[in-house]
Amino acid sequence: MRKEDKSTIIEQIAATVKEYSHFYLIDITAMNAAATSALRRECFKSDIKLMLIKNTLLHKALESLEEDYSPLYGCLKGTTAIMFCNTANLPAKLIKAKAKDGIPGLKAAYAEESFYVGADQLDALVSIKSKNEVIADIVALLQSPAKNVISALQSGGNTIHGVLKTLGERPE
Repeated sequence: MRKEDKSTIIEQIAATVKEYSHFYLIDITAMNAAATSALRRECFKSDIKLMLIKNTLLHKALESLEEDYSPLYGCLKGTTAIMFCNTANLPAKLIKAKAKDGIPGLKAAYAEESFYVGADQLDALVSIKSKNEVIADIVALLQSPAKNVISALQSGGNTIHGVLKTLGERPE
């Protein structure tokens, strides 16, 4: 491969990393062609971009970016595939659902502006809440006190009405 071709590929990889807010480095070495094809289909259905990348090219692409990705450099050994997505926990859920005997295996991930290195981080990545899930939780928490106040006012209104009615009916 010519040097110009490599620099073009490095620029494309860097642009893809910038385009997506989260990415996972996975090991698919032990997967056969059918399993790899099935994984690609699942990624496509889940709006995850799956790419097989040479480690040196990915390393150079990550170095060219402003963010410091150095915690991931140690994971760039062997065959590396990369999953790009905009929802932090989708690839982790897919890996957990599809993994048989640790294949595909998680090497590392960059999700929610944090680094997760090692296959033991998969459960932590699955439990990450998406932006929409966090917003829904906040809205639910904010609605709860408002509902309690409205409920108290409604029940209090009936009580006040009952007291006034009783007082109005008392003989003087």
